[in-house]
Amino acid sequence: MTVTNAPQIPETAIDLLEPGAIARAGNRGLSIDAIRFSTASLETYAFADREPVVLDAMLVAAAVEYADRTVRRPAHGWRRIFALNIPVHDAARWQAGEVENALIDAVGFLTGDDWSFEFSQRTSPSVAVPTAHFDLSPDTRAVIAYSDGMDSRVVAGLLRQEMGNRLVKVRLGTGTPKRRRGLAQPVPFAGVPYELSNIGPNRDSTARNRGFKFSSIAGVAAYLSGAAEIVIPESGQGAIGPALVGVAHAYPDYRNHPVFARKMERYFRALFGRDIRFRFPRLWHTKGQTLREYAALPEGQDWWDTRSCWRSSRWLSIAGEWRQCGVCAACMLRRMSVHAAGLCERPDVYAAPDLSAPDLAAAVDPRFRHAGGAFAEYAHAGFLHLDHLADMAEDAARPEVRVQAAQLGLALGASIDETQTHLRALLEQHKTEWETYMNSLGARSFLAERRRGKL
Repeated sequence: MTVTNAPQIPETAIDLLEPGAIARAGNRGLSIDAIRFSTASLETYAFADREPVVLDAMLVAAAVEYADRTVRRPAHGWRRIFALNIPVHDAARWQAGEVENALIDAVGFLTGDDWSFEFSQRTSPSVAVPTAHFDLSPDTRAVIAYSDGMDSRVVAGLLRQEMGNRLVKVRLGTGTPKRRRGLAQPVPFAGVPYELSNIGPNRDSTARNRGFKFSSIAGVAAYLSGAAEIVIPESGQGAIGPALVGVAHAYPDYRNHPVFARKMERYFRALFGRDIRFRFPRLWHTKGQTLREYAALPEGQDWWDTRSCWRSSRWLSIAGEWRQCGVCAACMLRRMSVHAAGLCERPDVYAAPDLSAPDLAAAVDPRFRHAGGAFAEYAHAGFLHLDHLADMAEDAARPEVRVQAAQLGLALGASIDETQTHLRALLEQHKTEWETYMNSLGARSFLAERRRGKL
C-alpha cells in the first residue's frame, strides 16, 4: 500500500510470505526465507518444552525490524503507518485482543509510529532443531540482556554476587555460539538466533526497533528458563537520558526506558500467560558509580575488555585492529565514567585518543581514514548529548525533570516526588562527573572551545 489520503505520512502494508505465496495487491512482500534462522544459535533456545509461540515471537520481532529499517521517515515529521500480515503457528493466540493490543501499544510507543497487525495460520514448517539440554539452575531467578558492552559486563558481575548461577546471560550478538569449555552441551541463549538478509539499504538510522527485538529475545529466554525477571543493565544515563534529552525534533528514545519495559511486560503476560518483570538495578546510579563498584571486586579487572561504541568495526579499523571511535555519545559516556571511577584506559582503545587536543584533527590517530565531516558531526552530537544532560540538573530544567519524573513514577510504582528526588540526584551526579572530566581535558581542549561557542 503506497501513500494514500495522507501524503505527508508514509503508509506501508507488508505481507510476510510463506513459500509459494504472493503479496496482496498494493502490499510489499517479504519472504519468510529472508529471515534467516541460525541453526546453531536456535539450538540454544531448543528447550524440551518449547512451544511454537517462541518462534512466532521471534518472527514478529523480525517483521517489525524489517518494517522499521526499510521505510524512510517523512522529511517533515516523524510518524509512519504500518500494517503487517504475519503467518504464525498459533493464530488464535495472536488474534486474541489483549495480545494484539499489547503488541501495538509497545511497538507504537517505542518507535513513535502507527502499527496494525493481522495474523494468519501458518502452513509451512519452521526450522527443525533438535532438543538440547542445558545446565541451568532449577531456581533460575533472572536473565540479563548481555552484550560485549561495559554495562552488561559490570552489572552481571555485581549481580552474580547476589544471585550466583540463578542469573542467566542472554547474549545479543549474532556470532556462532561457543560451547562451554569441557562440556558437550551449548551455552543457553548464545545469541540472537535470526537475522534479516538481502533486504536492501537501511533507511532509518534511529534503530528504535532494536528495543523491541532485544526485549523480545530476553522475554523468550525468561519464558523458557522460568525466570521471573529481565535485568536491564543500563545506568540511569543510558536508560533515561535518551528520552530526557532528545535530538532536534526526533521522537524520544525509549529503548531502555522503564515505561517501555512496562508495556513489554503487558505483552509478555498476554502472549506467554506469565508475569515477567523488568528490573533496573542501576537506574539511579551513573555508569561511573557502577564501574567503580565492579572494579573493586577481585574479578572486576576485565572491565576494559568491553565495547561501548555504536560504530561498526569495519569503519573503525586502524592498521587491521578494531578501535572504538571515542567521540560518539556512548564513547564519551564511557570515557567520563572511566575517569569518574578513578581508572585509566590504554590510549590505543580509540580512533580519537586525545580529547585534550585543540581540534578534532589533532585528537584523531593520523592513520584513521574516516575523520571527515560525518565524524566531526558525530563528535559534536556526542558532546551535546552529555552536556545537555548535565544541564538538566539546573533549576531552569525543573519543569522538564518533573514531567519525566511523573512518567517514570507511574512505571516504577513510586510517587512523583520520590522519583523526582532520585532523578535530580542522578542528574546532579552526572553533572559533577561530566564537569570533572571536562576540566581534566584542560581549557584548550576542542571540547572546551566548543562549549564556549568558538567551534
